Amino acid sequence: MDRQLLSAIAHRDHPIAAPVSAANLDRLLRRAALPEGARVLDMGCGAGEWSLRALELVPSARADGVDVSPHAVASANEAAVGRGLSDRLTLHTMPADAFAPAQPYDLALCVGSTHAFGGLAETMEALARFVRPGGLALVGEGYWERPPAPEVAEAVGEYPDLAGTVARAESKGWLTVYAHVSDLAEWDEYEWSWTGTLARWAADNPGPDGEQALAVMREHRDMWLDGYRGTLGFVTLLLRRL
Repeated sequence: MDRQLLSAIAHRDHPIAAPVSAANLDRLLRRAALPEGARVLDMGCGAGEWSLRALELVPSARADGVDVSPHAVASANEAAVGRGLSDRLTLHTMPADAFAPAQPYDLALCVGSTHAFGGLAETMEALARFVRPGGLALVGEGYWERPPAPEVAEAVGEYPDLAGTVARAESKGWLTVYAHVSDLAEWDEYEWSWTGTLARWAADNPGPDGEQALAVMREHRDMWLDGYRGTLGFVTLLLRRL
Protein backbone atom coordinates (compact mmCIF):
# COMPACT_ATOMS: atom_id res chain seq x y z
CA MET A 1 0.00 0.00 0.00
CA ASP A 2 1.25 3.48 -0.78
CA ARG A 3 1.45 6.10 1.97
CA GLN A 4 -1.14 8.31 0.26
CA LEU A 5 -3.77 5.58 0.58
CA LEU A 6 -2.81 4.90 4.19
CA SER A 7 -3.14 8.62 4.97
CA ALA A 8 -6.54 8.79 3.27
CA ILE A 9 -7.76 5.84 5.34
CA ALA A 10 -6.38 7.29 8.58
CA HIS A 11 -8.19 10.61 8.03
CA ARG A 12 -11.64 9.14 7.25
CA ASP A 13 -12.98 9.85 10.73
CA HIS A 14 -11.27 13.24 11.00
CA PRO A 15 -11.54 14.90 7.57
CA ILE A 16 -10.33 18.24 8.96
CA ALA A 17 -6.92 16.49 8.84
CA ALA A 18 -5.37 18.77 11.46
CA PRO A 19 -5.62 19.13 15.27
CA VAL A 20 -8.46 21.63 14.92
CA SER A 21 -12.02 21.07 16.12
CA ALA A 22 -15.03 21.65 13.86
CA ALA A 23 -16.08 24.60 16.05
CA ASN A 24 -12.68 26.26 15.73
CA LEU A 25 -12.56 25.59 11.98
CA ASP A 26 -15.86 27.45 11.73
CA ARG A 27 -14.55 30.27 13.92
CA LEU A 28 -11.50 30.74 11.68
CA LEU A 29 -13.57 30.76 8.50
CA ARG A 30 -16.13 33.17 9.94
CA ARG A 31 -13.33 35.51 11.02
CA ALA A 32 -12.16 35.56 7.40
CA ALA A 33 -15.50 37.27 6.56
CA LEU A 34 -15.48 36.17 2.94
CA PRO A 35 -17.34 38.42 0.50
CA GLU A 36 -20.22 37.31 -1.70
CA GLY A 37 -18.92 35.43 -4.72
CA ALA A 38 -15.62 34.72 -2.96
CA ARG A 39 -12.97 32.62 -4.68
CA VAL A 40 -11.31 30.07 -2.38
CA LEU A 41 -8.19 27.98 -3.01
CA ASP A 42 -7.36 24.96 -0.84
CA MET A 43 -3.79 23.73 -1.34
CA GLY A 44 -3.22 20.21 -0.03
CA CYS A 45 -6.98 19.98 0.36
CA GLY A 46 -7.15 16.36 1.52
CA ALA A 47 -10.79 15.38 1.96
CA GLY A 48 -11.78 19.01 1.34
CA GLU A 49 -13.36 19.78 4.69
CA TRP A 50 -11.97 23.33 4.95
CA SER A 51 -13.08 24.45 1.49
CA LEU A 52 -16.41 22.61 1.73
CA ARG A 53 -17.23 24.37 4.98
CA ALA A 54 -16.28 27.73 3.42
CA LEU A 55 -18.73 27.00 0.59
CA GLU A 56 -21.46 26.21 3.10
CA LEU A 57 -20.85 29.46 4.97
CA VAL A 58 -20.86 31.56 1.77
CA PRO A 59 -23.40 30.02 -0.66
CA SER A 60 -22.21 32.20 -3.55
CA ALA A 61 -18.54 31.23 -3.16
CA ARG A 62 -16.59 28.88 -5.40
CA ALA A 63 -13.47 26.88 -4.56
CA ASP A 64 -10.58 25.00 -6.10
CA GLY A 65 -9.03 22.12 -4.19
CA VAL A 66 -5.56 20.84 -5.04
CA ASP A 67 -3.96 17.65 -3.75
CA VAL A 68 -1.36 15.26 -5.08
CA SER A 69 -3.20 12.22 -3.66
CA PRO A 70 -5.90 10.71 -5.90
CA HIS A 71 -7.32 8.98 -2.83
CA ALA A 72 -7.76 12.30 -1.01
CA VAL A 73 -9.28 13.93 -4.08
CA ALA A 74 -11.73 11.04 -4.43
CA SER A 75 -12.77 11.52 -0.80
CA ALA A 76 -13.21 15.26 -1.34
CA ASN A 77 -15.35 14.64 -4.42
CA GLU A 78 -17.52 12.14 -2.55
CA ALA A 79 -18.01 14.61 0.30
CA ALA A 80 -18.84 17.43 -2.11
CA VAL A 81 -21.45 15.31 -3.87
CA GLY A 82 -22.95 14.20 -0.56
CA ARG A 83 -23.28 17.79 0.64
CA GLY A 84 -24.60 19.16 -2.64
CA LEU A 85 -21.51 21.28 -3.28
CA SER A 86 -19.89 19.52 -6.24
CA ASP A 87 -20.99 22.26 -8.66
CA ARG A 88 -18.99 24.86 -6.70
CA LEU A 89 -15.85 22.85 -5.90
CA THR A 90 -13.35 22.04 -8.65
CA LEU A 91 -10.74 19.46 -7.70
CA HIS A 92 -7.27 19.13 -9.19
CA THR A 93 -5.05 16.08 -8.72
CA MET A 94 -1.56 17.53 -9.03
CA PRO A 95 1.37 18.84 -6.96
CA ALA A 96 0.61 22.17 -5.32
CA ASP A 97 3.57 23.89 -6.97
CA ALA A 98 2.26 22.88 -10.42
CA PHE A 99 -1.08 24.63 -10.03
CA ALA A 100 -1.44 27.79 -12.13
CA PRO A 101 -4.79 29.58 -11.64
CA ALA A 102 -6.16 32.04 -14.17
CA GLN A 103 -7.50 34.48 -11.55
CA PRO A 104 -6.50 35.47 -7.99
CA TYR A 105 -8.36 34.27 -4.90
CA ASP A 106 -9.93 35.98 -1.91
CA LEU A 107 -8.75 33.23 0.44
CA ALA A 108 -6.05 30.58 0.11
CA LEU A 109 -5.87 27.67 2.54
CA CYS A 110 -2.83 25.56 3.32
CA VAL A 111 -3.38 23.75 6.61
CA GLY A 112 -0.82 21.13 7.56
CA SER A 113 0.51 21.02 4.00
CA THR A 114 3.34 23.56 3.87
CA HIS A 115 5.72 20.71 3.02
CA ALA A 116 4.18 20.81 -0.47
CA PHE A 117 6.07 24.05 -1.09
CA GLY A 118 9.17 23.21 0.94
CA GLY A 119 8.28 24.94 4.20
CA LEU A 120 6.32 27.80 5.74
CA ALA A 121 8.24 30.73 4.24
CA GLU A 122 8.10 29.16 0.78
CA THR A 123 4.37 28.53 1.23
CA MET A 124 3.71 32.17 2.07
CA GLU A 125 5.68 33.24 -0.99
CA ALA A 126 3.66 30.86 -3.17
CA LEU A 127 0.30 31.93 -1.71
CA ALA A 128 1.14 35.57 -2.41
CA ARG A 129 1.03 34.66 -6.11
CA PHE A 130 -2.46 33.19 -5.72
CA VAL A 131 -4.18 35.75 -3.47
CA ARG A 132 -5.32 39.23 -4.51
CA PRO A 133 -3.86 42.26 -2.69
CA GLY A 134 -5.80 42.59 0.56
CA GLY A 135 -6.85 38.95 0.34
CA LEU A 136 -6.36 36.35 3.04
CA ALA A 137 -4.58 33.08 3.76
CA LEU A 138 -5.34 30.45 6.39
CA VAL A 139 -2.15 28.52 7.08
CA GLY A 140 -1.77 25.75 9.67
CA GLU A 141 1.73 24.86 10.84
CA GLY A 142 3.47 22.98 13.62
CA TYR A 143 5.81 24.64 16.09
CA TRP A 144 7.73 23.51 19.17
CA GLU A 145 6.09 24.53 22.43
CA ARG A 146 9.30 23.54 24.20
CA PRO A 147 12.61 22.11 22.95
CA PRO A 148 12.08 18.47 21.93
CA ALA A 149 14.43 15.57 22.51
CA PRO A 150 17.01 15.39 19.70
CA GLU A 151 15.61 12.11 18.36
CA VAL A 152 12.09 13.58 18.28
CA ALA A 153 13.23 16.68 16.39
CA GLU A 154 15.07 14.45 13.92
CA ALA A 155 11.97 12.31 13.33
CA VAL A 156 9.34 15.06 13.25
CA GLY A 157 11.22 17.98 11.71
CA GLU A 158 12.83 21.31 12.51
CA TYR A 159 10.33 23.92 13.67
CA PRO A 160 10.75 27.27 15.43
CA ASP A 161 8.73 28.27 18.49
CA LEU A 162 5.39 30.08 18.15
CA ALA A 163 6.93 33.54 17.87
CA GLY A 164 9.36 32.29 15.26
CA THR A 165 6.54 30.66 13.31
CA VAL A 166 4.56 33.92 13.19
CA ALA A 167 7.66 35.83 12.11
CA ARG A 168 8.36 33.31 9.36
CA ALA A 169 4.75 33.48 8.11
CA GLU A 170 4.91 37.29 7.96
CA SER A 171 8.29 37.40 6.22
CA LYS A 172 6.88 37.38 2.67
CA GLY A 173 4.48 40.34 2.72
CA TRP A 174 1.76 39.07 5.05
CA LEU A 175 0.24 40.36 8.29
CA THR A 176 -1.33 38.09 10.92
CA VAL A 177 -4.85 39.31 11.72
CA TYR A 178 -6.07 36.34 13.79
CA ALA A 179 -4.93 32.88 14.87
CA HIS A 180 -5.98 29.75 16.66
CA VAL A 181 -3.57 27.72 18.80
CA SER A 182 -4.70 24.10 19.07
CA ASP A 183 -5.04 22.74 22.58
CA LEU A 184 -4.15 19.28 23.86
CA ALA A 185 -7.73 18.03 23.54
CA GLU A 186 -7.74 18.89 19.83
CA TRP A 187 -4.39 17.15 19.39
CA ASP A 188 -5.63 14.02 21.21
CA GLU A 189 -8.84 13.90 19.18
CA TYR A 190 -6.85 14.15 15.97
CA GLU A 191 -4.23 11.57 16.93
CA TRP A 192 -6.64 9.03 18.42
CA SER A 193 -8.81 9.36 15.31
CA TRP A 194 -5.79 8.92 13.00
CA THR A 195 -4.36 5.90 14.80
CA GLY A 196 -7.71 4.38 15.76
CA THR A 197 -9.20 4.55 12.28
CA LEU A 198 -6.09 2.97 10.78
CA ALA A 199 -6.03 0.27 13.48
CA ARG A 200 -9.68 -0.61 12.86
CA TRP A 201 -9.08 -0.79 9.11
CA ALA A 202 -6.08 -3.07 9.68
CA ALA A 203 -8.15 -5.39 11.88
CA ASP A 204 -10.85 -5.57 9.20
CA ASN A 205 -8.34 -6.29 6.43
CA PRO A 206 -6.03 -9.11 7.54
CA GLY A 207 -3.10 -9.88 5.29
CA PRO A 208 -0.10 -7.91 4.02
CA ASP A 209 -1.99 -4.62 3.64
CA GLY A 210 -3.45 -4.85 7.11
CA GLU A 211 -0.08 -5.73 8.60
CA GLN A 212 1.51 -2.74 6.88
CA ALA A 213 -1.25 -0.42 8.09
CA LEU A 214 -0.86 -1.72 11.64
CA ALA A 215 2.90 -1.21 11.55
CA VAL A 216 2.49 2.37 10.31
CA MET A 217 -0.12 3.05 12.99
CA ARG A 218 2.09 1.71 15.80
CA GLU A 219 5.12 3.67 14.61
CA HIS A 220 3.06 6.87 14.47
CA ARG A 221 1.39 6.26 17.83
CA ASP A 222 4.70 5.54 19.56
CA MET A 223 6.23 8.73 18.19
CA TRP A 224 3.20 10.70 19.36
CA LEU A 225 2.77 9.20 22.84
CA ASP A 226 6.46 8.79 23.66
CA GLY A 227 7.75 11.76 21.67
CA TYR A 228 5.90 14.90 20.66
CA ARG A 229 2.67 14.80 22.71
CA GLY A 230 2.56 18.05 24.67
CA THR A 231 5.71 19.30 22.97
CA LEU A 232 4.64 19.87 19.36
CA GLY A 233 2.09 22.64 18.96
CA PHE A 234 -0.07 23.64 16.01
CA VAL A 235 -1.20 27.13 15.05
CA THR A 236 -3.60 28.17 12.31
CA LEU A 237 -2.82 31.71 11.19
CA LEU A 238 -5.21 34.02 9.38
CA LEU A 239 -3.02 36.41 7.40
CA ARG A 240 -3.73 39.35 5.16
CA ARG A 241 -1.69 39.99 2.05
CA LEU A 242 -0.21 43.47 2.15
